[in-house]
Amino acid sequence: MNGFILVNKETGISSNRVVQEIKKKIKADKVGHLGTLDPLADGLLVLAINRATKFSNYFLESDKSYDVEVMLGINTDTDDSTGKIISVSKKIPSKEEVKAKLFRFMGDSMQTPPFFSALKHKGKPLYKYARQGEFISKPPRKIRIKDISNFKYKDRICSFEIDCSKGTYIRSIARDLGKNLGCGAHMKSLTRLSQADFNLSEANNISDITNRNIISIETTFKKFNKISINSDESKRFINGVKIPKSNSSNTFFRVFNEKDNFLGIGEIKNNNLKHKQLV
Repeated sequence: MNGFILVNKETGISSNRVVQEIKKKIKADKVGHLGTLDPLADGLLVLAINRATKFSNYFLESDKSYDVEVMLGINTDTDDSTGKIISVSKKIPSKEEVKAKLFRFMGDSMQTPPFFSALKHKGKPLYKYARQGEFISKPPRKIRIKDISNFKYKDRICSFEIDCSKGTYIRSIARDLGKNLGCGAHMKSLTRLSQADFNLSEANNISDITNRNIISIETTFKKFNKISINSDESKRFINGVKIPKSNSSNTFFRVFNEKDNFLGIGEIKNNNLKHKQLV
């Protein structure tokens, strides 16, 4: 009952509702997500179950990929299709112009978050201010767009797949694309395809999920090599005491005791092993 579950979230429900439904469904003590999806969005939502919640910080910097649809010619106050229309343009950019402007987002840039976001101001999410008519701007933040692919454009709808760094708002990409084209735009739909090493193809609908779908913590971190320690070393490891272990470089390991029970993630640094996160 400790691990991660991959949910194929439907549109129209919040990430928090998914968390509560799965918690009740599998009778878990703790459930948390590794990155929210707006109600409009669907696709991959990664949930941490019970003790796996302690490992969530390992995914805070993870990259994500999305399948996106952008509607050109219409601006909304939320920068997506759930908002109120604030302007309409008759300008119809060419396919070549749209593609050229879109691909300029590749690489590093500074992005201004949308007014309707979960970022906080004085302890309160921005979207709560925005719903009351108070639009608060946050300073631009550095993002990185690693790849844009499968570009298509028809009937003012621009679709593409995008690989991006954490903190990237796809709604802001849509907003800025429309601004750069001089016609306005908003995000029509959004599907999360991947996060870190997790993929939508491995996810299940809420109704189909059981305890059997839990991916163990040690399996999730299989990219880290395995290291086994004896009973005395295990006690010291759990208590945060450094254990001499020679290694040519500083690196992370999955640490197991002599009974092959997973203890947590350890780091060998300066030829000493010490825990980074215990189960």
